[in-house]
Amino acid sequence: MKTSHAVKTMLALGVALGIATAGRGDESAEAALKAQLPKIFAKAAAHYRALDAAATPLMHDANQRGGLGVPHGWDAKTGKLDMRDIFWWTTGHFPGSLWYLYEATGDAFFKDRALAWTEILAPNSKVTDNHDVGFIMYCSFGNARRILGTDRYDALLLEAAASLAQRFDKGLGLIRSWGEISDKKDFLVIPDNMMNLELLEWAANAPGGDRRFDAIARSHADVTMRHHFRPDGGTFHVLNYDQRTHRVQEIRRGQGASCETAWSRGQSWAIYGYTMMFRATRDRRYLDFARKVADFAISHPAMPADGVPYWDFGAPGEERDSSAAAIMASGLLELSGFTSGEESAKYRAFAVRQLASLASPAYFSEGGEAGHWLLKHGVGYKPAGSEVDTPLDYGDYYFLEALLRLSKM
Repeated sequence: MKTSHAVKTMLALGVALGIATAGRGDESAEAALKAQLPKIFAKAAAHYRALDAAATPLMHDANQRGGLGVPHGWDAKTGKLDMRDIFWWTTGHFPGSLWYLYEATGDAFFKDRALAWTEILAPNSKVTDNHDVGFIMYCSFGNARRILGTDRYDALLLEAAASLAQRFDKGLGLIRSWGEISDKKDFLVIPDNMMNLELLEWAANAPGGDRRFDAIARSHADVTMRHHFRPDGGTFHVLNYDQRTHRVQEIRRGQGASCETAWSRGQSWAIYGYTMMFRATRDRRYLDFARKVADFAISHPAMPADGVPYWDFGAPGEERDSSAAAIMASGLLELSGFTSGEESAKYRAFAVRQLASLASPAYFSEGGEAGHWLLKHGVGYKPAGSEVDTPLDYGDYYFLEALLRLSKM
């Protein structure tokens, strides 16, 4: 999606919501969007029924690691569903979306399918070779626990937290994002890791849990806050720490446009992650920092009028990233509940703008045009030419989460 599409996006938004796109107050815009939520959830449910039907025959695949695969994305060139093995970092998002659709619709079909796709992820509780166990296990089993009101999965989640904690380095005070635990040359940390701290905070307070998980999560959040952001609140993507001196030895652009710009999805992870850390700890420093990184994003001169950011804040006019908008909207809605007055209204209104845009034909797919995924125009890893202008499973997940959060406000 290019800059020239902004006007079309806003016009499409008006058609989708049945309202004028100008001259309406924030409350009217929110009311209009809320009125459309039943239709939005019904459309999303139809998409995911079709997606599940296409993916279920592909679940058992001897060519996938572990012999099992989970839908991840869509290959428009081949017209085929992109399946990844159960250890891929995003595999918690598809079952998580099914759980959200069950929560939104009450349709037992989604509970049954969510259970099937969730339970095949159980081997991830023992994985220590990456930090994404939090994404994988908490988006799936964590939602199952919450929505079903069961402690059936507590042992698995606690084991997953213990596995994640093995990647924590006491000297640095950080959880290693990428790389083997034994690697002494590089210690790579990315802002995405903030999202995995929710598993640790849950495990610190769960029956049979361990308070050390809270100490690890706080330490990682604190050190990341000190080093991973510029004075204006913009984030780096990859920092490489020296394990001997405990200093940053290298900045890498990672999935961003450069080392000098802010990758939009990383900024969204930060908004969401620090807001979550305030919810879990009530440490005011995390709330203040969430506000800082949120203000950087929503007031950035390169932020488009429809609230869906370019894939990098330093790449105006290039592709948008609908997943970054979905994550940001969900984080901003929660942040609005922890702030007050005009500041709260500002975050809430911006999230509503983003969600209204994402729910419009400009981003919300029709039929099978995007393999039945919900959101078009996501960007995964542009510098590597991977997943550019395509649906992304985590984009759908946080879109549904944000809509549910809005529905309960």
